[in-house]
Amino acid sequence: MSSRTLRSAMLATLIPVLASWTCGAVGISGQTSAERRGASSNREVHYFRPPTQSRTVSKEKLRELAIKNGPLRPRIDQSKRKNFPDPKKYPTPSRRGAFPWHFDITATYFFIGERATARNPVPNTASSWDSAWDDNYGGYDDPDPKKRDPVTYAPLGFRPQLNPFYVALPYNDIDRGGPKPEAERVIPWYRRDKEGKYESVCRGSWVQIYYKGRYCFAQWEDCGPFVTDDWEYVFKGKRPRNTRNNGAGIDISPAVRDYLGIPGGSAVVHWRFVDFSLVPGGPWARYGKDNPFVNPALKEAIRKYSIKYNIKAK
Repeated sequence: MSSRTLRSAMLATLIPVLASWTCGAVGISGQTSAERRGASSNREVHYFRPPTQSRTVSKEKLRELAIKNGPLRPRIDQSKRKNFPDPKKYPTPSRRGAFPWHFDITATYFFIGERATARNPVPNTASSWDSAWDDNYGGYDDPDPKKRDPVTYAPLGFRPQLNPFYVALPYNDIDRGGPKPEAERVIPWYRRDKEGKYESVCRGSWVQIYYKGRYCFAQWEDCGPFVTDDWEYVFKGKRPRNTRNNGAGIDISPAVRDYLGIPGGSAVVHWRFVDFSLVPGGPWARYGKDNPFVNPALKEAIRKYSIKYNIKAK
């Protein structure tokens, strides 16, 4: 075969290939290159979902959905960690839902069912917000560590019907006439949470407590120690007005005491308010009809559900 003939044969072979480059070749899959590019684009749409659109429902429907969804699963559990840095020495950036710290506050312990003593002149069979606190709890919250579960920190012998991780702070936002006059002005979440005239917006709020490398989370369930009107300390950062028991500014339950590893009857701690949405998993998420981790009908649980699923109430 001459060289001219060979060149002609090669051109005859290449022309269809060159045409396919410009017109869109049919590959092994039976698709043109343009079709394959389109298919690739379709696959990308399939794998990358667009942002979820928010929807609006009635308050009653939102509550119904939250209850149907069931108890909330806690965020990651860091309850076994014992080396958290001291927030006073190593402050962290402010975060929405986390309020300013109260540093170097004397904490004393108290417990549901406690009888009146010289150290605690008011019995704890009732709280400022619950006249049958001990009955609703389900039993005596025995402070003896030997009579408490070392894993859940709950009392042995019965299942607590309220959260065993509770505290008392020296302010009550309601009295016999309804809300106190300063309540709306000083409580940051007042307008968001206020419902009934005699319903406290403080009860059930979450606090974060720091002691020697550990964080504990608990709910505000009573008022004290000793005073119930010290809003300047509780909400405005002043020192506690109380001078008894080394100027105690917070009472903690036996579960909080034991979890933090506090020996004896008192210790110096740091504490602050935190929104429920920031509370991680831990033993404080196990028990209680007053606990939004357990009871999806509570307003804190409903609010967290609405945020998680981008649902708004009208």
